[in-house]
Amino acid sequence: MPALTLREREVADAVARGLTSKQIARAFGVSPRTVEKHRENAMRKLGAISLSQLIQAVWEMG
Repeated sequence: MPALTLREREVADAVARGLTSKQIARAFGVSPRTVEKHRENAMRKLGAISLSQLIQAVWEMG
């Protein structure tokens, strides 16, 4: 499984906790578009084609 960057992992964890891009952006002090890009990168690296698959991958990673 490809390694995620720290920020990709943090964003993926936040998505799995049910936070929106705006909420994550506020918490990390970045723009919502930056959050979306980190999420897209994490999904690509994990082979997830939906948010539910991303969440499942995060849960499996622990």
